[in-house]
Amino acid sequence: MPRTTEFHESLLDTHLVVDVRTPLEFEEDHLPGALNVPLLTNEERVEIGTIYKQVGPREARRRGLELTAHRFPAMVAEIAARAAGRPILVYCWRGGLRSKTVAAILDLTGHAAVQLTGGYRAFRQVVTAYFEPFRPPAPLVVLHGMTGIGKTTFLLRLAAAGHSTVDLEGLASHRGSAFGELGLSQTLSQKRFETLLWDAFRRLPPERPIIVEGESRRIGRMTLPGNLYEVMRESMKIWCTASVETRVGRLIEEYGLPGYRDGMAAALLRIRKKLGGDRYEELAGHLERWEMGPFMEGLIRGYYDRLYYKTREWTEDATIALEDFDAAQRELERFLATGAAATPG
Repeated sequence: MPRTTEFHESLLDTHLVVDVRTPLEFEEDHLPGALNVPLLTNEERVEIGTIYKQVGPREARRRGLELTAHRFPAMVAEIAARAAGRPILVYCWRGGLRSKTVAAILDLTGHAAVQLTGGYRAFRQVVTAYFEPFRPPAPLVVLHGMTGIGKTTFLLRLAAAGHSTVDLEGLASHRGSAFGELGLSQTLSQKRFETLLWDAFRRLPPERPIIVEGESRRIGRMTLPGNLYEVMRESMKIWCTASVETRVGRLIEEYGLPGYRDGMAAALLRIRKKLGGDRYEELAGHLERWEMGPFMEGLIRGYYDRLYYKTREWTEDATIALEDFDAAQRELERFLATGAAATPG
């Protein structure tokens, strides 16, 4: 019998985490940093499940052994090579036969392996509970501002400078706007998004404010988990500004690529009703002629600025101009240094 252990986040930093579920299960979500060494293929798992239901567990186990026994040497070799001497944590869907089998074989071959009690389901419960209710490891500082201001670029620069940040749009693979999917592919599941978000927060030190970008409750198809959205609404708020000219230039830099033309046309069509017929035709004409300056300015004035932050039910704690990112960083750092971000606003 292999040794078992309850989940604790410290295991992710000390063990090689091995997911023995199928590739489809792994793709939907998995523990951070996990190595997928599937005991069964996607099709084999379906076959075993059918035998279990129609014939019984004994025949299902016999067929499972028949399908997998020849794979054990290669699985052990792959896991051992990646472990490089570290202890090994093995898990499956609910801490059942698959992880028990692999952990036992590893143990028999002289490797320090333990089975995760409750499997992926136990880990999933940890992630869900983390956001219900959400208590961030440090106070949040939320950057707000109109589309094209450069908030994401600013956030990434702050991260590179050593500030604690969480890039919600980056984790969600979506920019959170009508054109937010251009150049991105939001194929991850909601569970995967939540795991990535949990891992991002758990890695941050508790003593420094955490800077995030203001978002709606949904980022593309992803939904902010638990009461994270409400916590962000109650946290320190920074209003970021930049001129329309600067915003046009930044939108062109981000979206004005010929390869995005068809995607931009499709996105424009989706917001046609909100634009109105005349404005839509005007913008569609600019796009067809690839007149990016007038197109982006028309979007800013005729769509983004009419839709987003039209009314704000809150007052910002500070205003920072993003015309120059270096100057904006110094201004934000001066604000944070005053200790004003120590408690939510």
